Amino acid sequence: MFAIRTERTGYTLLILSAVLAAGVIIDQGPISQDVSYHLFVDTREIWAIPNFWNVVTNVPFALVGLLGINQLRKPSKPGFLDNTGMAYNLLFFGTFLVAFGSSYYHLEPNNQTLVWDRLPMTIAFMALFSIIVSEFITIRSGKALLLPLILAGMLSVIYWHVSEIHGNGDLRFYAIVQFYPMLAIPIILVCFRSKCTHVQAYWWLLVLYITAKIFEHFDGEVYEKLGFISGHSLKHLFAALGIYVLLLFYQRRECRTLDSI
Repeated sequence: MFAIRTERTGYTLLILSAVLAAGVIIDQGPISQDVSYHLFVDTREIWAIPNFWNVVTNVPFALVGLLGINQLRKPSKPGFLDNTGMAYNLLFFGTFLVAFGSSYYHLEPNNQTLVWDRLPMTIAFMALFSIIVSEFITIRSGKALLLPLILAGMLSVIYWHVSEIHGNGDLRFYAIVQFYPMLAIPIILVCFRSKCTHVQAYWWLLVLYITAKIFEHFDGEVYEKLGFISGHSLKHLFAALGIYVLLLFYQRRECRTLDSI
């Protein structure tokens, strides 16, 4: 009975947070991309690679993505839900693509290259959200949401890019796609019961992601204190670490079969 009440609370909070997030962001009016976003503190060129550290710190994304894809190719996958392989594959494939999209962007940061940074991130992020819905709510819901979520994420990036080209940049829909899952995921983790063990994997991922965003915000301050690496470069490393930690938990956990769901 308590579990049912908790789930009802969860559904209510998910709906309210969606309405609130959409209302607040849309009410702001069109939000263009601030050009100062492209001004990173560490612009050192090493081995003829501009913005060297902001470029090469994307390599871990490729490595983690490949490790995840390889894990999914193994015959025995006890840490993954049955019939949800596409979502897991898109999570790690998206992570792999982030390495190339982000590297391309950081070679010459501007709105045109930023598109290729954001597209793979939305693939990975939306796939992760679908996975969490499958594991904590229902597999049917997670599978049904997967492609619409990824399509919505990619379209939000394309819409922003086209709006910038026409001189009326609008990041609002991209902001909703990025911001709402950050509200929804903790609600799901607290209010719903997972079909898999090692639920703490997602809390670790959230902690490391938030840490990465803090480093991103204090890009210059971190570089001033450390002197050899910037906050944005550390953001890449901590974000990739978050996915790696998630993969480690996936390898150790067990999930109930469809017959027991």
